[in-house]
Amino acid sequence: MAERVALVASERGLRVDPDLPLASAALADAGVGVDLVRWDDGAVDWSAYDLVVVRSCWDYAWRLEEFLGWAGSVPRLRNPAEVLRWNTDKTYVRELERAGLPVVPTVWDPAGADDLPEAGEWVVKPSVSAGSRDTARWTTPEEALAHSSSLTGAGRTAMVQPYLASVDDVGETALLFIGGRLSHAVRKGPLLARGEGVRQDRDSRGDLAPTTPTDAQRQLATAVLDAVPGLVGVTSPPLYARIDLVEDGAGRPVVLELELTEPSLFLPQAPAAAANLVRAVEAELSR
Repeated sequence: MAERVALVASERGLRVDPDLPLASAALADAGVGVDLVRWDDGAVDWSAYDLVVVRSCWDYAWRLEEFLGWAGSVPRLRNPAEVLRWNTDKTYVRELERAGLPVVPTVWDPAGADDLPEAGEWVVKPSVSAGSRDTARWTTPEEALAHSSSLTGAGRTAMVQPYLASVDDVGETALLFIGGRLSHAVRKGPLLARGEGVRQDRDSRGDLAPTTPTDAQRQLATAVLDAVPGLVGVTSPPLYARIDLVEDGAGRPVVLELELTEPSLFLPQAPAAAANLVRAVEAELSR
């Protein structure tokens, strides 16, 4: 009997995630039984699967405790529940910085203009968020502080970061690791437009292109991935990871985000990478 794997998404993820058809087809071609299922489907028997792979669970940010409770109940989950709990709150950026890894400078819950990072523009976002929800780019301290106050007033943690001009010029570089190895990289165009304020309908998949990372980007992303087991308290690297890098004012790569929960793997931009996912899943199944 073929081993069975569940690729898990949200209701919306099942409808629109472009990775799912490519991943499921590649696994099926390799002889693996694949089901595409919703994480919150109470009718699913998770114990029936040899591996459960979290993919596009894009509603976790506003259902966090429910999502993490589900993750903790599922056997053979990848990425595992410990990784998801650590990664679903972007306060992990503090831990990356304490580990000596270069990150975009971040101020948490600023009380006044003197607390803001030195910049001409600022990005404000909640520490628990997905798809750039409740995130905006501001040109004045007053706007940045008002946004931050609205988040903290709602009981959320506000992150304020300088908007790095390099994002408009060269975008972000997403390095995708699958099975602990660098698989591919994608250039992501700028997402936050000046003056548009908070929006909930952004789609970052519109301006994407394959790219070749620099040596400095590779070294930093590898160092970040290598740090994950020690920071989280697990023994093995995650099944998949996406490390989003931008350039600071001196042209050096710094970490913007470390996506271990539900990152787009950008398989349409790198179709051969589906084979890397198959190999990583097969390695997990053989353990």
